[in-house]
Amino acid sequence: MKNTPINYEVVTRKIKESGINDLGKATIREIVALVNNITEETGDKFVRMEMGVPGIKPPEIATNAEIQALKNGVARDYPMLDGIKEIKTECSKFIKNFMDIDIKPEGCIPTTGAMQGGYAAFLVAGKCNEKKDTALFIDPGFPVQKQQFKVLNYKFDSFDVYNYRGAKLKDKLESFLKKGNINSIIYSNPNNPTWVCLNEEELKIIGELANKYDVLIIEDLAYFGMDFRRDISKPGVPPYQPTVAKYTDNYILLISSSKVFSYAGQRMAMLCISDKIFHRKYPDLKKQFNAEEFGYVIILRVLYALSSGASHSSQYALAAMFKACNEGRYNFVEGVREYAEKAKTMKKLFLENGFKIVYDKDIDQDIADGFYFTISYPGFSSGELIKELLYYGVSAISLINCGSNKTEGLRACVSQTQKEQFPDLEYRLKRFHEDHAINI
Repeated sequence: MKNTPINYEVVTRKIKESGINDLGKATIREIVALVNNITEETGDKFVRMEMGVPGIKPPEIATNAEIQALKNGVARDYPMLDGIKEIKTECSKFIKNFMDIDIKPEGCIPTTGAMQGGYAAFLVAGKCNEKKDTALFIDPGFPVQKQQFKVLNYKFDSFDVYNYRGAKLKDKLESFLKKGNINSIIYSNPNNPTWVCLNEEELKIIGELANKYDVLIIEDLAYFGMDFRRDISKPGVPPYQPTVAKYTDNYILLISSSKVFSYAGQRMAMLCISDKIFHRKYPDLKKQFNAEEFGYVIILRVLYALSSGASHSSQYALAAMFKACNEGRYNFVEGVREYAEKAKTMKKLFLENGFKIVYDKDIDQDIADGFYFTISYPGFSSGELIKELLYYGVSAISLINCGSNKTEGLRACVSQTQKEQFPDLEYRLKRFHEDHAINI
């Protein structure tokens, strides 16, 4: 099996030089670096599915607005910590138009990517009540968020949601919440890495338990509107983006520009705090921050210390995007629908060549086609499968680092794979299938 599409000797040597003992436990960036090193020596182009990088050109509405802002001289000025008026106002309208939720502009705060917004929310949520020192992740989830908890030296717990869908979710969540130590529940919807989408029944369960046990819900909407089975693209017209905010006021929303607006490079997102939580006073916050109102602490203590505001010109870009969506001049769902088209084709190619979809169902529905999907191959652990696929010019990451119980599974991202690569992907998967038929 040394006659592989990518030079066997080079791949073997580069894996050894990487110092990674188990590729199943490697971080996203470690896999990225390894593939880059192989590509640099061989000159062969990989089908790269390891990193969730947008693959669509940013809308000119955004880039033109940012260019104009720079021409107007905003780069000379520090931005206000809580954001420019335009982005706060248009974000509030966007949430109303596409989620049917009311949040005042004051609670809509620009951050340096949703990564920073999440970090700030995690930091403050962990200090609101000394008796509640642990966060709960509904997994699988974005692995870097757990890295943030490690940096903070905060406690967290987690569980794989796959076997606890629908009504089963209530008892599972309550088994954690009744201990009295949980301060927040964190999840993404649609989900990174599985593309599982929580339904209204499940969101209602989460919201009602948040009320019962007084915990914060941190809802990561990095893939806003990208469950393409329902079209939420018309402002003020149902259906809307599903959200826990329909069932509780104890929520924080993370709305990113990276995927839905293809604006990842400018690190711009919104941290959106419910009116109730924004003004809620937590006496325990005063011990560390000399202030007890949640929103005040987030803005004037934490975000001030982290970056002293978010990119001034990029705020104008995202404000322009929100405004265009609010006015019906731009259909942001259509702007990213090609991800679903890619996923449909790519999943078909994997399935035809012996692979399985790991997270295959949303309860009784097939998983949607979207930004991610999950794969396994009979007889291989995740680390073994990552390694073996490298010889065939295909890269992905393990689900283990995402909190999954599926130790054989990988996350595949469709964004960097171009449609002209599909024949090459098909050829490589057929070769893999032929070479590994013994495992089936």
